[in-house]
Amino acid sequence: MKPSRTGPFNYLPIIHRPKLTWPNGKRLAFWVIPNIETFALNEKMPDGNPVIPNVFSWSRREYGNRVGVFRIMKVLERYGIRATVALNSNVCADAPAVIEEGIRLGWEWMGHGETNTRKMSDCVSPEEEREVISRTLDTIAQATGKRPIGWLGPGLQETWDTLDVLSEQGIKYVGDWTCDDQPYSLNTAHGPVLSIPYGHDMGDKTAVDHLSYPPEFFMRMMIDTFNVLYRESADSGRIMPLSLHPYITGVPHRIDYLDRALEYISRHDDVWFATGSEIMEHYLGSYASKQSEL
Repeated sequence: MKPSRTGPFNYLPIIHRPKLTWPNGKRLAFWVIPNIETFALNEKMPDGNPVIPNVFSWSRREYGNRVGVFRIMKVLERYGIRATVALNSNVCADAPAVIEEGIRLGWEWMGHGETNTRKMSDCVSPEEEREVISRTLDTIAQATGKRPIGWLGPGLQETWDTLDVLSEQGIKYVGDWTCDDQPYSLNTAHGPVLSIPYGHDMGDKTAVDHLSYPPEFFMRMMIDTFNVLYRESADSGRIMPLSLHPYITGVPHRIDYLDRALEYISRHDDVWFATGSEIMEHYLGSYASKQSEL
């Protein structure tokens, strides 16, 4: 992607698009994205504290891989929701039980860099970025049996070269570009890549770490977001993403609020609980050509 003041896509406001429909008459696509991450104790943590080792910050996040993620797994399984994991590939070696349980549950795996200690914007050259992305995807493929076709950058950061490298490496959809409620096409040097809404604020990181919402407020945030998107989807399909971090939502005083929100959402029979690749396949198979005609 060449440096530009606008994104690598055409501007098409949601009010000027053909009607988007989901399979079997469903009206809202709901996808859950646990960010399962690992951090290096011998590097700076992303909390601004330069101390190494930052035992407090590292331990808080490591709790998610040791305990919290398994609570989230139980809740999602209760409602028959298959998650799409944004996975740091180092988790495959650092916390293999997470991979084993995710495979048992039929979860999908997106690339999410090797570790969240470093972002793609830290890469100093396209060659370095290509090596990081290739290693990430190869490691996940070896551990899970399938090479990811989806990607979420650590910290949702990219360089000018990221999309081109991702497309070159076989990535078909990304979640970094959080500027819509429907999928849309991103232009790359190797063909289009689909952007699937990841949500710029519908997640526990924003609610808890940035806004300091108490658990019941996050539950209300999930339900309110759902109600608006569900209402709007009567005219044209929408996507509601839910971004979760095991070290945030997987703690004892928050997990039941996730359960209550999902119980409310699951009462609606016309909600499609989908993975990222399922959303991509349906959109490209039945809708993208209509939009390209505009």
